Amino acid sequence: QVQLVESGGGLVQPGGSLRLSCAASGSDFSSFVMGWYRQGPGKQRDLVADITSGGDTNYADSAKGRFTISRDNAKNTVYLQMNSLKPEDTAVYYCRVRRSVVDGGWRGYWGQGTQVTVSS
Repeated sequence: QVQLVESGGGLVQPGGSLRLSCAASGSDFSSFVMGWYRQGPGKQRDLVADITSGGDTNYADSAKGRFTISRDNAKNTVYLQMNSLKPEDTAVYYCRVRRSVVDGGWRGYWGQGTQVTVSS
């Protein structure tokens, strides 16, 4: 059974940094797209960044230049390094992994989320 365990969230001052980790288990994730979404108070859940099995990355405009996504396939883990954090980054951050299936769609899994709060 696929399970995603997130860690690294917490309270940080504006301008500070956090590194989120998501450890995946229950499958071979080498062919999965892995990424991070977030949902702030009163907002929808939106993509922050993702990374393909080949290392191609995709970032939301709000994350470009401040956040870096990476993965360690040997550890089945995806990371999100967040620098220069702003109050508007406050949200629950969710790990997401997905793979293509034979019908042309996607099969994906969600983590439980980790709270990131940026406040002075």
